[in-house]
Amino acid sequence: MTIARLARQAKRPRGFCVKMTAVAVMGFCFIFVWSMFSSSSTSATTQRESFDDIAEPVAGNTRVSRPHTQSREREKEKHEPSRVNEKQNGESDLDLKKDEKKINGSVSLVVNEHESRRKDKKEEASLERKEKDDGTKKLPNEGEKDNQGQEESGDEESEKEEEEGEVVDGKKEANDGENTEGNGDIQGDGDLIQNADQESVEEVEHESAGSKSTGKKRKIKGPVFDPNAHYSWRLCSTRSKHNYMPCIDIESGTGRLQSYRHTERSCPKTPPMCLVPLPHEGYGTPVHWPESKLKVLYSNVAHPKLAAFIKKNSWLVQSGEYLTFPQNQSEFKGGVQHYLDSIEEMVPDIEWGKNIRVVLDIGCTDSSFAASLLDKEVLTLSLGLKDDLVDLAQVALERGFPTIVSPFGSRRLHFPSGVFDAIHCSGCSIPWHSNGGKLLLEMNRILRPGGYFILSTKHDNIEEEEAMTTLTASVCWNVLAHKTDEVGEVGVKIYQKPESNDIYGLRRRKHPPLCKENENPDAAWYVPLKTCLHPVPSAIEQHGTEWPEEWPKRLETYPDWMNNKEKLVADTNHWKAIVEKSYLTGMGIDWSNIRNIMDMKAINGGFAAALAQHKVWVMNVVPVHAPDTLPIIYERGLIGVYHDWCESFGTYPRSYDLLHADHLFSRLKNRCRQAASIVVEMDRMLRPGGWAVIRDKVEILDPLEGILRSLHWEIRMTYAQDKEGILCAQKTMWRP
Repeated sequence: MTIARLARQAKRPRGFCVKMTAVAVMGFCFIFVWSMFSSSSTSATTQRESFDDIAEPVAGNTRVSRPHTQSREREKEKHEPSRVNEKQNGESDLDLKKDEKKINGSVSLVVNEHESRRKDKKEEASLERKEKDDGTKKLPNEGEKDNQGQEESGDEESEKEEEEGEVVDGKKEANDGENTEGNGDIQGDGDLIQNADQESVEEVEHESAGSKSTGKKRKIKGPVFDPNAHYSWRLCSTRSKHNYMPCIDIESGTGRLQSYRHTERSCPKTPPMCLVPLPHEGYGTPVHWPESKLKVLYSNVAHPKLAAFIKKNSWLVQSGEYLTFPQNQSEFKGGVQHYLDSIEEMVPDIEWGKNIRVVLDIGCTDSSFAASLLDKEVLTLSLGLKDDLVDLAQVALERGFPTIVSPFGSRRLHFPSGVFDAIHCSGCSIPWHSNGGKLLLEMNRILRPGGYFILSTKHDNIEEEEAMTTLTASVCWNVLAHKTDEVGEVGVKIYQKPESNDIYGLRRRKHPPLCKENENPDAAWYVPLKTCLHPVPSAIEQHGTEWPEEWPKRLETYPDWMNNKEKLVADTNHWKAIVEKSYLTGMGIDWSNIRNIMDMKAINGGFAAALAQHKVWVMNVVPVHAPDTLPIIYERGLIGVYHDWCESFGTYPRSYDLLHADHLFSRLKNRCRQAASIVVEMDRMLRPGGWAVIRDKVEILDPLEGILRSLHWEIRMTYAQDKEGILCAQKTMWRP
């Protein structure tokens, strides 16, 4: 009423002052009403900071920190000054409720600005520490360029691993329906003695920008190895005994099974923590290279079915304690040298050791093929199939030839696309034409454009011959030569893969079809075989568009598709300096006893390239979570495979003389729940008397040394400087 009366009076000519007074009173009334209704929103920040019972969000595959640790973190946050601006203070309760999410039963709220600022400060501090350390890191006798290489395999490499994605593809699909037995079926598991309160605390660091996540992987902080853990070891009690391969041998179930091998790779749910026993007949020091090409200790490769196999074949003979390989005897009648010469005569473009450097041999029966090619500077990787119950792949490894063991039925082999110069199959009894030709299409995937597929058979089957002819024509393979060797009594066919996509468009039947554009040809880890053709690479930034240089120029020639050539050159020089000034002379390793080597975390093959002039071969392993550099390794004329070190590797026990791990463990702490299982796998793969050279952070090497000592390994050398170090250890004959 008062306001209305004032308004009526304002219409009278009472003067300007009265009118202004009325306006001011109305303004004050409006401000009072607005402040009453907006008071609830001003308490939004107070309510957010008082939610002590709400845990921070965690990923579905991580463990939540223990309660007492969370309490300490909350107390720390309470005492830090709030830096929330006025705009955040004005947010309503409704907006807060919209941003709430439910993850693993705990509510997560948007991250406050002061939390983001604290994280930015941490990143700036870590960057300053990194820049400070870059000028000081140097290991003994490693040359002036060590810092550059160390950085490459250190923090910089870690960032790339998260940014560039993984080569893993199809793992979940592959695990469906697979036999994933755990250690409960293995009586020989090792006991890990540690209390619940000794477990490492995992703090989840959230990647955020305002109220939205950037999509980066969340890091799990915490020690790789628990420094308070104690280990006691027992022998594995498995049916395959001293030849146990955890992801290939079946060790679960009851009853009398005829087969003890998986039809596909299938690992236990929890990695085995037991030690593989030595052969019952005794294990002797392996015959050194090059004598091992002609003989090996029979007890080291003894197998129940090997004796019967020896009686049926003349190219291997048991002579006393040795298994010998006569030079004038081989799987090929007339000799393997005659066989290789006939291939060159059939196709003059095939020049062993020049344009043909990397060859895949399917089946791994007679190692004389790989041995003879090695004399011609050809690096042959033998693929031992899982159904080879005679274990000839183990014989090949004992002789010192590159070999891996892998099932080959429904999944891709662990190689990138277009990397093998030639693929050889001699009497491997693989039904290439069955199941839609998937197995041959896999050969087409890994064969280099313009590469050669050499197939030799002793007995021609008309139906199989016709089916093979139809299949190879459908994938546009050109038959370069077909000849029946009267001396060798084998029929040899040599096919060539197309060098361009033009011929695919001329097919009358578009079967098999071309793969979709989003189909990654390099994805090979737990990826099912496809019934499609991958197009031949045509863009200059793709690998496989050009044939590599001839060997040995190929080793240090970098094509246009390789990015950052300067970095590759620096990496090569870095490893040359380390190998020549440290590894070969400063660690006490007798390199005359070293033949089979594995680089467990190869990047660009620099370590293997530095050893190329030595009488060794290196299996370069590119972890599936790391940047995909395996095509670069093959382009340089070296060999390697993809692998996830949270699982067992596809090889026999006691396969390698030296294992090299450069910052492997520090990159696996976000993946493998039990890093000690990797040490157990190293013990399985390494021969007694073999060496392990491990470069990593000191915080990792210290507890790792304790684990190796519990395995009775001899620690030959340790060196540490600026939180980085080297550990050199030698495996002994000890078994529990």
